[in-house]
Amino acid sequence: MSRRIARELALRALYAHELSGNPIDDIVADMIDSSQEDEKVREFAGFLFVKAARDKKKLDDYVVARTRNWDFERIAIIDRLIMRLAICEFLHFEDIPPKVSIDEAIEIAKKYSTENSGQFINGILDGVLQDVKKASLLKKKGRGLI
Repeated sequence: MSRRIARELALRALYAHELSGNPIDDIVADMIDSSQEDEKVREFAGFLFVKAARDKKKLDDYVVARTRNWDFERIAIIDRLIMRLAICEFLHFEDIPPKVSIDEAIEIAKKYSTENSGQFINGILDGVLQDVKKASLLKKKGRGLI
Protein backbone atom coordinates (compact mmCIF):
# COMPACT_ATOMS: atom_id res chain seq x y z
CA MET A 1 0.00 0.00 0.00
CA SER A 2 1.21 3.48 -0.78
CA ARG A 3 0.34 5.87 1.99
CA ARG A 4 1.44 8.77 -0.22
CA ILE A 5 -1.32 7.89 -2.69
CA ALA A 6 -3.77 7.56 0.21
CA ARG A 7 -2.75 10.96 1.59
CA GLU A 8 -3.20 12.55 -1.83
CA LEU A 9 -6.63 10.93 -2.14
CA ALA A 10 -7.55 12.23 1.33
CA LEU A 11 -6.31 15.70 0.32
CA ARG A 12 -8.47 15.73 -2.80
CA ALA A 13 -11.47 14.61 -0.74
CA LEU A 14 -10.79 17.30 1.88
CA TYR A 15 -10.54 19.91 -0.86
CA ALA A 16 -13.86 18.78 -2.36
CA HIS A 17 -15.48 18.86 1.07
CA GLU A 18 -14.06 22.30 1.84
CA LEU A 19 -15.32 23.79 -1.42
CA SER A 20 -18.65 21.99 -1.75
CA GLY A 21 -19.73 21.63 1.86
CA ASN A 22 -21.21 18.26 0.92
CA PRO A 23 -21.67 15.74 3.73
CA ILE A 24 -18.59 13.76 4.74
CA ASP A 25 -20.25 10.43 3.90
CA ASP A 26 -21.08 11.64 0.39
CA ILE A 27 -17.49 12.72 -0.21
CA VAL A 28 -16.21 9.34 1.02
CA ALA A 29 -18.59 7.51 -1.32
CA ASP A 30 -17.95 9.75 -4.33
CA MET A 31 -14.21 10.25 -4.08
CA ILE A 32 -12.64 7.56 -1.94
CA ASP A 33 -14.78 4.43 -2.08
CA SER A 34 -15.28 4.78 -5.82
CA SER A 35 -11.58 5.34 -6.58
CA GLN A 36 -9.58 2.71 -8.42
CA GLU A 37 -7.01 2.45 -5.62
CA ASP A 38 -6.63 -0.81 -3.70
CA GLU A 39 -8.68 -1.44 -0.59
CA LYS A 40 -5.94 -0.61 1.93
CA VAL A 41 -5.26 2.73 0.25
CA ARG A 42 -8.98 3.58 0.25
CA GLU A 43 -9.29 2.51 3.89
CA PHE A 44 -6.38 4.67 5.07
CA ALA A 45 -7.49 7.63 2.92
CA GLY A 46 -11.05 7.33 4.20
CA PHE A 47 -10.06 7.24 7.85
CA LEU A 48 -7.62 10.14 7.44
CA PHE A 49 -10.16 12.24 5.54
CA VAL A 50 -13.02 11.59 7.98
CA LYS A 51 -10.90 12.38 11.07
CA ALA A 52 -9.49 15.54 9.48
CA ALA A 53 -12.90 16.72 8.28
CA ARG A 54 -14.61 16.08 11.61
CA ASP A 55 -11.82 17.67 13.66
CA LYS A 56 -11.37 20.63 11.29
CA LYS A 57 -11.72 23.38 13.91
CA LYS A 58 -9.43 21.70 16.44
CA LEU A 59 -6.76 20.93 13.83
CA ASP A 60 -6.89 24.40 12.32
CA ASP A 61 -6.56 25.97 15.77
CA TYR A 62 -3.05 24.52 16.00
CA VAL A 63 -2.10 26.33 12.79
CA VAL A 64 -3.78 29.56 13.92
CA ALA A 65 -1.75 29.45 17.15
CA ARG A 66 1.46 29.20 15.11
CA THR A 67 0.53 31.94 12.62
CA ARG A 68 -0.43 34.74 15.00
CA ASN A 69 0.58 37.51 12.59
CA TRP A 70 -1.22 35.93 9.64
CA ASP A 71 -4.86 35.96 8.72
CA PHE A 72 -5.61 32.23 8.59
CA GLU A 73 -7.82 32.68 5.55
CA ARG A 74 -4.88 34.15 3.61
CA ILE A 75 -2.95 30.87 3.85
CA ALA A 76 -3.39 28.94 0.61
CA ILE A 77 -6.27 26.49 0.96
CA ILE A 78 -4.12 23.55 -0.16
CA ASP A 79 -1.50 24.43 2.45
CA ARG A 80 -4.16 24.60 5.18
CA LEU A 81 -5.54 21.22 4.15
CA ILE A 82 -2.12 19.57 3.95
CA MET A 83 -1.29 20.82 7.44
CA ARG A 84 -4.69 19.67 8.72
CA LEU A 85 -3.94 16.15 7.47
CA ALA A 86 -0.44 16.09 9.01
CA ILE A 87 -1.66 17.34 12.39
CA CYS A 88 -4.42 14.75 12.26
CA GLU A 89 -1.71 12.12 11.82
CA PHE A 90 0.20 13.54 14.82
CA LEU A 91 -2.86 13.16 17.02
CA HIS A 92 -4.71 10.10 15.74
CA PHE A 93 -2.27 7.75 14.00
CA GLU A 94 -0.10 6.12 16.64
CA ASP A 95 1.88 4.08 14.11
CA ILE A 96 3.11 7.04 12.01
CA PRO A 97 6.22 8.89 13.20
CA PRO A 98 5.70 12.68 13.24
CA LYS A 99 8.78 13.13 11.03
CA VAL A 100 7.11 10.98 8.36
CA SER A 101 3.93 13.06 8.57
CA ILE A 102 5.95 16.26 8.13
CA ASP A 103 8.06 14.87 5.28
CA GLU A 104 4.96 13.62 3.47
CA ALA A 105 3.24 16.99 3.92
CA ILE A 106 6.26 18.76 2.41
CA GLU A 107 6.41 16.41 -0.58
CA ILE A 108 2.67 16.70 -1.22
CA ALA A 109 2.92 20.49 -0.99
CA LYS A 110 5.68 20.47 -3.60
CA LYS A 111 3.34 18.61 -5.92
CA TYR A 112 0.06 20.43 -5.27
CA SER A 113 0.92 23.88 -3.97
CA THR A 114 3.34 26.76 -4.47
CA GLU A 115 7.12 26.81 -4.69
CA ASN A 116 7.49 28.12 -1.11
CA SER A 117 4.78 25.99 0.48
CA GLY A 118 7.10 23.18 1.55
CA GLN A 119 9.23 25.50 3.70
CA PHE A 120 6.19 27.25 5.13
CA ILE A 121 4.45 23.98 5.99
CA ASN A 122 7.65 22.55 7.50
CA GLY A 123 8.03 25.55 9.81
CA ILE A 124 4.44 25.51 10.97
CA LEU A 125 4.30 21.74 11.48
CA ASP A 126 7.58 21.72 13.44
CA GLY A 127 6.06 24.30 15.79
CA VAL A 128 2.77 22.45 16.06
CA LEU A 129 4.64 19.23 16.85
CA GLN A 130 6.39 20.99 19.73
CA ASP A 131 3.02 22.28 20.99
CA VAL A 132 1.51 18.79 20.81
CA LYS A 133 4.49 17.32 22.67
CA LYS A 134 4.33 20.00 25.39
CA ALA A 135 0.63 19.28 25.88
CA SER A 136 1.42 15.52 26.15
CA LEU A 137 -0.93 14.79 23.26
CA LEU A 138 1.58 12.87 21.16
CA LYS A 139 0.93 9.18 21.70
CA LYS A 140 3.06 7.04 19.45
CA LYS A 141 3.70 3.33 19.66
CA GLY A 142 6.25 1.10 18.05
CA ARG A 143 9.90 1.11 17.23
CA GLY A 144 11.31 4.51 16.36
CA LEU A 145 8.08 6.35 17.14
CA ILE A 146 8.68 7.64 20.64
